[in-house]
Amino acid sequence: MFKTDFSNCCEFWRSAMGIKGLQGFVARVCPDACRTVDLREMAEKHRIDHPDSPPVIVVDAMSCVKHWYTPESWVCGGQWREYLAILEDFIKAFMAAGIKLVFYFDGVVEEKKLDEWIKRRFQNNKEIARIFQFIKTHRKQPGREMFTIPSALPTFTRFALKSLGQKTVCTLQEADFEVAAYGLQHNCMGILGQDSDYLIYNTCPYFSIEKLHLDRLVTVMYSREDLCRALGLSLTHLPLFASLLGNDVVPESLLEGFWQKCLVTSPCRNSGYNRRTNILLAVANYISKLPCSYSSLKHLEDMLPLGSDKTLLSQGVESYILPGQHSPWILPNITNCQMFPLQQQTAMCQDKEIFQLAKEQHIQSENYTIFNILSNGEIKCSNSLEDECDREIPGQALIYRPARQHIYSVLLESGKDGDYPVVKEWFVYFGNPLRQPELIKPVQPSIPGGTPSLKTLWFAKGPDVEKQRYRTFLACFHLQDEMEELQALEAPLAAFCCLLAYLMMQVSSLSLEDLNAFVALILCLKGKSAAQLAGLQLAQVDSRAVHLGAVIVRGLTTLLMANSACGFPFRMDDLMPWEVFDGKLFQEKYQRSHRGCSMEELLEGNESLYTPFQNLKSFICKVCMAKKRIIQSRPRGNGFFTGTRQREYNPRFQQTHRSSFVPPYHNQMRGFSRRNHQPQGREYGSGHPDYRRRFHLPP
Repeated sequence: MFKTDFSNCCEFWRSAMGIKGLQGFVARVCPDACRTVDLREMAEKHRIDHPDSPPVIVVDAMSCVKHWYTPESWVCGGQWREYLAILEDFIKAFMAAGIKLVFYFDGVVEEKKLDEWIKRRFQNNKEIARIFQFIKTHRKQPGREMFTIPSALPTFTRFALKSLGQKTVCTLQEADFEVAAYGLQHNCMGILGQDSDYLIYNTCPYFSIEKLHLDRLVTVMYSREDLCRALGLSLTHLPLFASLLGNDVVPESLLEGFWQKCLVTSPCRNSGYNRRTNILLAVANYISKLPCSYSSLKHLEDMLPLGSDKTLLSQGVESYILPGQHSPWILPNITNCQMFPLQQQTAMCQDKEIFQLAKEQHIQSENYTIFNILSNGEIKCSNSLEDECDREIPGQALIYRPARQHIYSVLLESGKDGDYPVVKEWFVYFGNPLRQPELIKPVQPSIPGGTPSLKTLWFAKGPDVEKQRYRTFLACFHLQDEMEELQALEAPLAAFCCLLAYLMMQVSSLSLEDLNAFVALILCLKGKSAAQLAGLQLAQVDSRAVHLGAVIVRGLTTLLMANSACGFPFRMDDLMPWEVFDGKLFQEKYQRSHRGCSMEELLEGNESLYTPFQNLKSFICKVCMAKKRIIQSRPRGNGFFTGTRQREYNPRFQQTHRSSFVPPYHNQMRGFSRRNHQPQGREYGSGHPDYRRRFHLPP
């Protein structure tokens, strides 16, 4: 049965507000509007009624990801091979019934929803803090009532579905409008999701992902017609009804006085209902008496305290009017103007060919964040499962910022014609108040002969260009001198080594034990099935390893961004977490490494991995040594650091919130030999004799 209660989960995904209380209202007050349906039977009926149109369900994927992620472990960074198998089973169940699925993902957070997005990010921070407190107290994962989706789950779900052969669309605005429009225009069998806005759009039927029983393909269909009958309204009233209850356009705070007026005059008040239910009934009663006309809406706008923007109510109603539809509440010449509002005239990228390709790749889920940067120079990143009390490990937003600055430079060709644009970052990390975006300056990567143009990286062909793409990608992570050695590795391994070397250079608190765990993870993961990984049991969970798991997964998204910007020197499939990471397996390797287990035990007695293990470690240490970063042994034993103080903040990442930020590159590569912070524990580099003896490397 594909059904789990996530009602108390903290949300990392889209700010899918919908209409507050409407979904519960329908279930409690309008049970006739909640019909249990068999999707197989509906598909067969659709085929009979529409012989030229196969049954298609359009999926609001962002409201489904929390329901798709059902592996038992969720705090350790993600059980990605298990998750991929779950998605495959989900698709197969619909394919067996002859139902095609089309998946839609949000490609943006719209400006009108930014305040709500920020508010939810701070709420998520509180939830994350409670999760880490639980792990530190009990040394295990919390119960499902504290569930959060693994970091970057929506991003990798997009690519997972695409790799499984599904049509996957990344939107140019928040997804609900485009989902409803697609369902209407393509005569779809229905919409699958969990967002009460789909009760308002006049589109195809709305099915519940929350109530879906995958084994039987049975779920609940919410009927707009039955909702209207219960409220005494018509379908035409629903957009105004939603707007007067408060939605993504009209804030609830402006409607309190109107609600009170409706409650006073409503004959529908029921002491057995809560206040929100009575408000819904009272608002419905009020607008049922209004003539369906533009003048009625203008009268309401004059009556409501809408402040300087008296058209808010019109905008709210208009947001539900799909292409080809008309509403008596709105003048005909201003309807349907919101579809695909992004125009190149206002974009940071003025090259039409580059802009168009970036847009196409964005819509087809082929690149990552590139169109957002080229179109409006802005990028957002939600919460990660990071421990704000562990100040030794900076937020992933700060760790990967130097790499992003190089990526921005590649994309925006900074310095060309004396132009140095900035990128607005909304990244969630400890200490960022999110009152305004941070303005980040692009920094040119160090490439002999300069950075190739975007035209060259994206459109040129030939072996020399392929080398340029690869070298530019590596330069974003300060590894341009290691091209020959990395190209000799299998692509997923090369990408992971690139990420790991960058991480070890950037975060000076990472130890030799951490490096051992990461290298053992990538080597031992190969060949393990989803079932084997699901069967792996952990005696305890280490909070620092949870934090590092989130950091490495966010690092993979940085690889995706660099790969997209540099013209795809790697296949995107080679950068996916199911190729290189597993949360539980990393926990196991981390705990064993910090307990001081032997290389043989760390590699599960697989002798064929001993030499690759030594070679990869030697490579990482050599790269770090070249940047004056010496990796130290700092065993933490049973989860407790046995050397110096654990909670000293890394001053390299302390910064005030100023309008621009340029990292001090010459200081970034320092090791741990800072004043007042001398770690107790040996320092090892790949050339150090004690290092070579300990890890059986040849002299």
